[in-house]
Amino acid sequence: MLQHAKDIAPSVSWEILHRIKRSCGLSVNELAAEMKMSYMGVKQHCDDLKKRGYLDTMRRAKAAGRPEKMYRVTDKLDFLLPHWDNDLSLGLLTLIAQMHGDAAPEKLMHVFLQQKMERWFAKLKGVSPQARAVELVKLRNADGWICEVRQQDEATCVLDHHSPMTEVARLYPTVSDMETRMIAKLLGCEIERRQSGEKTELWLS
Repeated sequence: MLQHAKDIAPSVSWEILHRIKRSCGLSVNELAAEMKMSYMGVKQHCDDLKKRGYLDTMRRAKAAGRPEKMYRVTDKLDFLLPHWDNDLSLGLLTLIAQMHGDAAPEKLMHVFLQQKMERWFAKLKGVSPQARAVELVKLRNADGWICEVRQQDEATCVLDHHSPMTEVARLYPTVSDMETRMIAKLLGCEIERRQSGEKTELWLS
């Protein structure tokens, strides 16, 4: 599905969507500076994405002068991002519960996540939890997450802007706890999970 999304949107537009998704909204000037592109080049892409329904705009007050136009992603973008919660996946989990009991879907998800974590573990080379977090973010992004590592003072956080297992975790809440424990093992440290709206913060300690 991620490759299908890249085929729909030109690479520059896809990069713009990702950058805005990882923020609370960005202006054309901010995008142009981050991407080292011209103002008009970025604006053309943003205007096109707005016409197609993937972006909308809001105004941000400035210390002086007129408010600045900000672009932010719409819910339509979520349809292009990878999800494990399509009708087939959820239908199969429901069927498994009917056949093998209510606990069966969570047991199945535990095995699935364990296998994914084992594949990730084999690719992690960093020694410190912080270095491993940077590597893990790259692996998760390749598997459909939109996440990044952020530093706040001396604390490190893995911030998820999008998770392909959101709906599965909503229906089976223990899946989030499973994921947190497995990530703690991968990084070799304790993890504190915090939910902030649609974003998930995984703080290393």
